[in-house]
Amino acid sequence: MIRKFLLVLMGCVLISGTAWARPGDPDAGQQKSQTCQACHGADGNSPTPNFPKLAGQYQTYLLRALQEYKSGARKNAIMAGMVAPLSDEDMQDLAAYFSSQQGLSTPPREY
Repeated sequence: MIRKFLLVLMGCVLISGTAWARPGDPDAGQQKSQTCQACHGADGNSPTPNFPKLAGQYQTYLLRALQEYKSGARKNAIMAGMVAPLSDEDMQDLAAYFSSQQGLSTPPREY
């Protein structure tokens, strides 16, 4: 019974691909983010509504988005070109950097 559980657990880990992935280095991500800054802003708070704000997003979300742009699962010609040269380490570092930044927040509405 335990052996079967462990086999299922290992299968889930292998399928997820990021369960034990390296967490990423925010300092390295900041150095690698120069190209990203043109659209998403220096700290990930995009100056224009045309581009998503990356600051403060979950690191796992940002990493998955980058991986999906690279694999073609997400379709965006601009982002596909941007992520094409990135390594797994680059994507981990970028996700760590932008997730560590202070995101802009909207004050709660009073009813």
